[in-house]
Amino acid sequence: MTVIRLAKTAAAALAAGLFAQGGWAACYVVYDANKQIIYRSQMPPVDMSRPLHETVPQIAPGGTLVFSLDMSGCELEIHKLPGAADAHAAAADAAAPARAPRTERR
Repeated sequence: MTVIRLAKTAAAALAAGLFAQGGWAACYVVYDANKQIIYRSQMPPVDMSRPLHETVPQIAPGGTLVFSLDMSGCELEIHKLPGAADAHAAAADAAAPARAPRTERR
C-alpha cells in the first residue's frame, strides 16, 4: 500500500515540475496600438508579478504584450518603449563584473 502511495506522490511531483516550467517565458513582445513591435527581449518589460491589464497600458496604451517559450526572432532585441532602454542598460550594468577604480599615475 505504501509503494502505491509513494508512486502516486512521485508522479504528482514530476507532473508539477513539468508544468511549472511553462510559467517562464523565453521571449516578450509588445505591440503598440497600430500592431507595430515596440519591444522584443528576453527580459519582461513589466513587473510580471502584477496583473498585465494594470501594467501594460502604462508602457503601451492600447498595446498588447505577447510572451512565449519560443525564442525565434528574440535574438534581435527592440527597445522603443519610454525608459525600456534605460532599464535594460541598468540590468546589463548590474550583471557586468565590477571594475577597479582607475588611478592616475604621475
